[in-house]
Amino acid sequence: MDLIRLRHLQLSRRKYLTISGISSMSFLLGGCGTPIFEDLVGTLSEPLNQKIEKLIFSPQKAVPEFSISEIQPEELIVNTFRYTPIIDIEKYRLIIDGEVDHPLSLSMAEIQNLPLTSMIIRHICVEGWAAIVQWGGIRLREIIALAQPKSNVRYAYFKSADGYYESWDIASALHPQTLLAYQKNGEPLPVDNGAPLRLASPIKLGYKQSKWVTQITLTSHLTPFQGYWEDQGYEWFAGI
Repeated sequence: MDLIRLRHLQLSRRKYLTISGISSMSFLLGGCGTPIFEDLVGTLSEPLNQKIEKLIFSPQKAVPEFSISEIQPEELIVNTFRYTPIIDIEKYRLIIDGEVDHPLSLSMAEIQNLPLTSMIIRHICVEGWAAIVQWGGIRLREIIALAQPKSNVRYAYFKSADGYYESWDIASALHPQTLLAYQKNGEPLPVDNGAPLRLASPIKLGYKQSKWVTQITLTSHLTPFQGYWEDQGYEWFAGI
């Protein structure tokens, strides 16, 4: 994608954020003009824990962060799903598609030209360990806004280079502290931790935070395949 088009989409992103009222629950939880049958299908396909947890989830409330002195550089355990993929950074593209007006194919250079956000948060694994980490990258909602999703989008699917797959509710994806990270503790993100891009957020358990992300698909409905671990019985919403 050339830089002129990227700048145009950045302007469109600002307009989208203003018009959509990104904190409004009407957008985050579904469009007003969706046919009744589609609303019913969407409701029935939602995981039960989402219906409960979204009632208490605050889409724009920030989670308290930590100081640099509290970072725990040795505590972040590397969990590998199948293998560590080899990714050619020069050929890498992040695909954003689905129910959007402007599908995207972004290089790492284009992503790193977008505003950098850094945060120091606690990463919590379902296995019982935790680590305070500084992540740096682009807010996921900035990328989503560039793609200009349709008003009925309710979910984001993530595909990874190692075959891992995940899905999030759109409210969590648009949370201001949900990042696509390419830095860890002020340095380039190591491959073992998910380079070139991984999800990082203080509002989800670790298994929701996909590494080596290559594709984000925005959609109005969940498919039967909701996430690698979720399809084996793990909680879908996995909020903290």
